[in-house]
Amino acid sequence: MNSILRKSILGIAGLTVAGGLAAGPLNHDDTSTPTTRDAAVTTTQAAAKLDSATLIPHGVQGNQSHIDLDDEQTANVKAIIAATKKAGMDERAAVVSIATALQESKLENLGHLGDRNDHDSQGLFQQRPSSGWGTVEQITDPEYSTTAFLKGLKQVDGWQDMPLTKAAQTVQVSAYPDHYAQWEQQAADLVAEHWNS
Repeated sequence: MNSILRKSILGIAGLTVAGGLAAGPLNHDDTSTPTTRDAAVTTTQAAAKLDSATLIPHGVQGNQSHIDLDDEQTANVKAIIAATKKAGMDERAAVVSIATALQESKLENLGHLGDRNDHDSQGLFQQRPSSGWGTVEQITDPEYSTTAFLKGLKQVDGWQDMPLTKAAQTVQVSAYPDHYAQWEQQAADLVAEHWNS
């Protein structure tokens, strides 16, 4: 009886080993998945580097500032991106626009601020009706104000090859021309996050 039991146990063990060997290659077919994932990660990392070169071709200048955005500010980011796409301009134009609006209004669609206001400046880009940017109603419309800014940017010869602060300043003619640079990283991050959303 011991020999019968022993043969049965050895037979079961043999089946288990054979089954394990038969099943082994099936389990190893999954090794292509990590390779595929690795390739996807490598492709994504390469795309991220490409995007960084596209969004910030000159690198950031100086210390960078950052603010947390609420829903209204995020909606204004999306409106700027949508207007940029509608104007047929690229991600870099959106970075310049968002950095400019971050400096001018912290991405808040400001109405007239009374005595605290710089003349009659209003909207995301603090454009002035008296300077020909449009009516109050127009320049407090995010799509219109972005389109107006981009129209000015298009007229700047070689803006794509300029540091952000110079391109923005040429359009805005600010009393603080170097202040746009501090928002370039956050603007690029926002464009990377929302361009395809």
